[in-house]
Amino acid sequence: MIRRLPLVPTLIVAAAVAVMIGLGIWQLQRAGEKDALLARYSQAANLPPISYPTGPVADDQLPLFRHATGMCLKPTGKRTRPGQNRSGEPGFVQIVECRTGLEGPGMAVELGWSKNPNPQVTWPGGPVSGIIGPDQKMRMRLVAATAPAGLEPSASPSPASIPNNHRSYAVQWFLFAVIATVIYLLAVRQRQKRKQPAE
Repeated sequence: MIRRLPLVPTLIVAAAVAVMIGLGIWQLQRAGEKDALLARYSQAANLPPISYPTGPVADDQLPLFRHATGMCLKPTGKRTRPGQNRSGEPGFVQIVECRTGLEGPGMAVELGWSKNPNPQVTWPGGPVSGIIGPDQKMRMRLVAATAPAGLEPSASPSPASIPNNHRSYAVQWFLFAVIATVIYLLAVRQRQKRKQPAE
């Protein structure tokens, strides 16, 4: 039986457990926010097409998964990333960065897919239609609906590719809090048992 808990260690453990519980609650709140965001993304496919943004856009206003059209005035860079075609085959997607005007963030266009990471593709730019997907470098890119010669169309971006792990993170934090509490109480109990013969 636990008689009296040591003050300082108990306060430290209690503070740590409170932080863990707070983090768990915060993750639950984030899960609700993510649910709302994913619901908005799921509805985006049914909205009318837009022009690809040519100016800065706030993170919470990115028009991801919207049908859009854009104009690549001049390709300025090229990169390759792992990706899939519309049949789900793994390979590489070819992304071209474009100038869209004198100012603005420019535009990234995912031209298409290939099994070869370095296909011989020449694309001078021009009008592009497709769906806006996320991009690690430029935050969003226009995934072209059709591909130039030498490439196949890439898989269309989907909200299903964005995970919502916040509830599992919340469960983990709550479990950490329970485990920390149990371990501390067992440690105190063992300490008191060792003290009993001396008393």
